[in-house]
Amino acid sequence: MDDTTAVDPRPTLTLQQATDMTTELYGVTVNEISTLSSYFDQNFLVVDKHGTKYILKIINSEESKNTALLRVQTLAITFLQQHGLPVQTVVPTVTGELMRMKETDCGHGRRSYCVRLMSYLPGNTIAETQLTTQDLYHVGKLIARMDKALQQICLLEFKAYGNMESPNLSVLKNDDDIWSLSNTPLVEDYLSVMDGDPLQEVIKVAIEQFKSYVRPKISSFREAIIHGDANDRNIIVTPVENGRHVVSGILDFSLLMNGCYVYEVAITIMYLMLKNHSPLDVGGAILAGWESVIQLNDAERDCLFLLVVGRLCQSMVYGLYNAKKYPDNEKYILHTAKNGARLLNKLWKLGKKEVESKWFTDASTYSDK
Repeated sequence: MDDTTAVDPRPTLTLQQATDMTTELYGVTVNEISTLSSYFDQNFLVVDKHGTKYILKIINSEESKNTALLRVQTLAITFLQQHGLPVQTVVPTVTGELMRMKETDCGHGRRSYCVRLMSYLPGNTIAETQLTTQDLYHVGKLIARMDKALQQICLLEFKAYGNMESPNLSVLKNDDDIWSLSNTPLVEDYLSVMDGDPLQEVIKVAIEQFKSYVRPKISSFREAIIHGDANDRNIIVTPVENGRHVVSGILDFSLLMNGCYVYEVAITIMYLMLKNHSPLDVGGAILAGWESVIQLNDAERDCLFLLVVGRLCQSMVYGLYNAKKYPDNEKYILHTAKNGARLLNKLWKLGKKEVESKWFTDASTYSDK
């Protein structure tokens, strides 16, 4: 795991470089520009002379090498937007491209970065908001609707999508992706970052249970193209009446993958539990919303608890690993760790049977309203 000598792939454009790039590629006259937080990429909030807001996204140089995957991500965003899902609009360049490779020097030599300009979606992230359980029901429903729509990509010809050729969907299947829930046991290779934390033993036991209980059932899970990272910072909400909220945006398709429906449910439940004042109430609400669109089968339901725990282990361990690798971005990267340890201990103490019983009982009480 020692890759301390590896070149830092993160872009570090100055505000002036980002301004010049926006004007050159998109013909936008920048009136204001500021940086936004990100894991490995670089995001800028851009305001043009008319007051219109955009997000300029510069993708890290390592992921920018996989142009086929970036093309599929871009087309997925465009497809979902055109089919009424609350995702960003990808703004074409002055030459009609939905993404553009741009070579630039951020201070450590010239490198090629993938650039996108996208519309700005107003609202607050779920991480900044306390949602009602009925709000969470509708989040689960919307995520299921999104995944259902994503399956239609396989049936389409992308002839009219911004001068882009038909995508190679096989790039969405990566058997070595450490963030795939199928690969939860790969967390073991990174456990040294726990540095003796008592939680390390809980994670070890959880991984062993994943191997013995979940792995044999994966063949019964239904495969699907999924967002893969419906976390509390990738879902934007806006307030409506009576203290309720509606989803106004789903962000960041960088983990778009060929996974399984139940993985998307587990990922959404895990992240939305993190800062909720009543975390155990989250699972039933998300599950009910999801199953109003796509019903889970018996094997998927039977593994839901261990999949939620698996994603929590992934997020905590990989977060610690990357925080040590990029200490200057530690606060952002360790977002899960702040509440994750307490949540993992709580879930593990209660156990699979009790937690799933609550989720399934709660799920049976919801309806559209």
